[in-house]
Amino acid sequence: MSSIFVTGGAGYIGTHTCLELLQAGHKVFVYDNLSNSSRLGLERVERITNTSIEFIEGDVTDANALTRALQHSQCESVIHFAGLKAVGESVTNPLAYYHNNVVGTLTLLRAMLAVGLKKLVFSSSATVYGEPQLLPIDEAHPLSATNPYGRTKLVAEDMLRDHFRAYPDWNITILRYFNPVGAHESGLIGEDPKDTPNNLMPYIAQVAIGLRDRLNIWGNDYPTADGTGVRDYIHVVDLAIGHVKAIATPTPSQCIELNLGTGRGYSVLEVLRAFELASGKAIPHEFFPRRPGDVAACYASTKQAESILQWRAERNLEDMCVDHWRWQHLNPAGYGSNNDFASKHAT
Repeated sequence: MSSIFVTGGAGYIGTHTCLELLQAGHKVFVYDNLSNSSRLGLERVERITNTSIEFIEGDVTDANALTRALQHSQCESVIHFAGLKAVGESVTNPLAYYHNNVVGTLTLLRAMLAVGLKKLVFSSSATVYGEPQLLPIDEAHPLSATNPYGRTKLVAEDMLRDHFRAYPDWNITILRYFNPVGAHESGLIGEDPKDTPNNLMPYIAQVAIGLRDRLNIWGNDYPTADGTGVRDYIHVVDLAIGHVKAIATPTPSQCIELNLGTGRGYSVLEVLRAFELASGKAIPHEFFPRRPGDVAACYASTKQAESILQWRAERNLEDMCVDHWRWQHLNPAGYGSNNDFASKHAT
């Protein structure tokens, strides 16, 4: 097994990936500035796995600190999560997104060059496909972006592809996520939005727990089975396992792009009904007109990831809702909840 350097490892996907890496026998170093994450998440990962994580607080745009951390870690590979991810915020503050997501990736590549590291798994997004021109979306789909967040991911991807042309002995895996949801089955770690959730399931969960009055559903006249938008939701644990597979799969020097999704879509109303069953709560909701830029349906082709990584999403919508509700119910205010659940239940 190897040592893995994880930028942004204290975040939602990062903590779940660190947990799976530790359970697979890897040593993990986390580098995170904690701007949108909590140290408590990593502490709970350590309790679940009974394994320690070396944590280094730092910003991915700080070249000197990042290079020192990489040198100290003596890792064989890097998983790069660090960045900003809220689409709406990227529209109102695009420069922050270009700084964190593009300059941060540039800084990381330079630091990796400085210490001789050549294996990278990059956290990208299905937003690089823009509006779907065909379904399911495979990796050959034309690339585009409809918001600054998506454009920063696309620019970073282009930078990685250009970098590989200059350094063809590198191994770069670009993972394009669809819609990560759910939480670890322990209920100890999960998604902890700092402000208003940007995604459907955490918003529904906050309505179910009583933090919000109702769910606003934007559009019920799409050409879908029930009129609401359809998206490909993937359990965060399946997503995390995809990263472990990308690290472990012996591959030649290459730069590849892989979709991580389930290969099927669920509508807003399907997710709402499934969450009502999982939580035993009625979810008040109201329909509003479509939002500009929203598409009727978006879901992945995952054949390439299945072939190359020998990976497939295993958890269904019921699993996603049950696990997400367990996390929300036991941690109503996320990692800021005033409870002793972690100390009672972690082993």
